[in-house]
Amino acid sequence: MGRIFEKRKHTMFARFDRMAKAFTKIGKEIAIAVKAGGPDPDNNPRLRIAIQNAKGVNMPKDRVEAAIKRAVSRDKENFEEATYEAYGPHGVAIFVETATDNTTRTVANVRMHLNRHGRTLATTGALESIFSRKGVFKINPEGLDLDSLELELIDAGLEEMQREEETVFLYTAFSDFGNMQKALEARKINVISSELQRIPNLYVDCTEEQEKEVLDLVEDLESDDDVQNVYHNLK
Repeated sequence: MGRIFEKRKHTMFARFDRMAKAFTKIGKEIAIAVKAGGPDPDNNPRLRIAIQNAKGVNMPKDRVEAAIKRAVSRDKENFEEATYEAYGPHGVAIFVETATDNTTRTVANVRMHLNRHGRTLATTGALESIFSRKGVFKINPEGLDLDSLELELIDAGLEEMQREEETVFLYTAFSDFGNMQKALEARKINVISSELQRIPNLYVDCTEEQEKEVLDLVEDLESDDDVQNVYHNLK
């Protein structure tokens, strides 16, 4: 019974950690969006996306509103976006996206995580051919004619539609992200989340033991408060 309780407790704390990380990430996205385009979501597409993503992770409305108010206050934190590239164990490419109010601290922390695993930062642009930046929209397919929708969204830049049981993923080129957002809004489609992701163009195949080495490094990077996303091309 004690082991079961400890396992459940561990699972519960892990869930809270993931939720706290998600809320922190969205809070930074809101701050950056407000700084770039103002606090009115009707006139700020990036803020609309951040609010939409907040709903997708069940972030309470009052926390979203508080994040917007903080972003417009005089003592607000000015977050900057910064990216870092590295080669992880066994030649796996790793791309790190951050949002920070102190880039000196952030790059030092990223280097520290890499050094712990015997890795170093790569030259900026080294991974340009390995990842493509894509718009990824996750939608609720309920009540939709997906075959017709797929044809309609080609004009908005749809490159690929992946269908799963309860969700559908739409992929666009980086340059068509805004077009797809407008097309989905115009059709009043229930978008669960939308973001720009770095999708690998090629993958590295590893053994189970090698895979653990790579994922341990990824986990260390993801645990950092300044890190928003970590992408890799591990198969």
